[in-house]
Amino acid sequence: MKLFSQRIGKTPIKSVIQTDTIDEDLKNALWNGLTIFYWDGKVKDDWINSNSKDVVVLLTRIWIHFFKNRLDEMPKIFDRLQPIIKKFFYSCEWYEIYDFIEFVPLNYTPDHYSQTNESFIEYCNNVYERELSAYRFVNGTLTQISSKEEVESIEEALSIADTLKPVKTHLNRALELFSDRKTPDYRNSIKESISAVESYCSILTGNPKATLGQALNQIEKDNNIHPALKNSFSSLYGYTSDADGIRHALLDDDNLNQEDAKFMLVACSAFINYLRQKEAKTTK
Repeated sequence: MKLFSQRIGKTPIKSVIQTDTIDEDLKNALWNGLTIFYWDGKVKDDWINSNSKDVVVLLTRIWIHFFKNRLDEMPKIFDRLQPIIKKFFYSCEWYEIYDFIEFVPLNYTPDHYSQTNESFIEYCNNVYERELSAYRFVNGTLTQISSKEEVESIEEALSIADTLKPVKTHLNRALELFSDRKTPDYRNSIKESISAVESYCSILTGNPKATLGQALNQIEKDNNIHPALKNSFSSLYGYTSDADGIRHALLDDDNLNQEDAKFMLVACSAFINYLRQKEAKTTK
């Protein structure tokens, strides 16, 4: 069950899309990945005599290159070193966790070919997607895939006045459906995003019965929006009328994914912000 603040849209978008934070679920999943792919069951007791040379090299590099510690002070028993690494992992800043997650596969270089790093990176990317992290491994490097501008655009659209409550309701619902990490509903998130635009346009034109196309034609005349921009959004609206039956009968085959829903949420938020700014200039 969602908390009250989440249900009414008060939870910051930066916490929903984890841009400058890592919640406990994401942190635990990343720690589990490190344990599964690198050192669980591979290094035991006195690792000087261990057969897991590659992992010993990795842990040594973590100690002297990542932690910048003295080599002669490094514990020689993994059961003593692991708690030190774990304490750092669960007490450091969110960006230091990403530093560490990026450091590990770069410094695990077995003599023979191994899929360990590839499997770990694939695991992390699946976790990042599931937990709505703003980052992904791209060619071995952690890269932000949800920009600051995208997040700010959604935040700005959600800050509209209470007089535009129907618009805010649709946007909040779109965000809620998109951000449900257990059972996300991308189809209806897209529907709610475009419904927010429809709602705003009907309020702006004072015609609750107007279709989006009719409302956009009126807004084009009254607010001097560029025809090309209006046509582009009309085309985008047409996509939601056709793609996988979002606005018509629900189809059994649903190919919509997180990227589709996020794009529509950002695009619709940005368009609402644009119309608000145009209207503000017109009414001055």
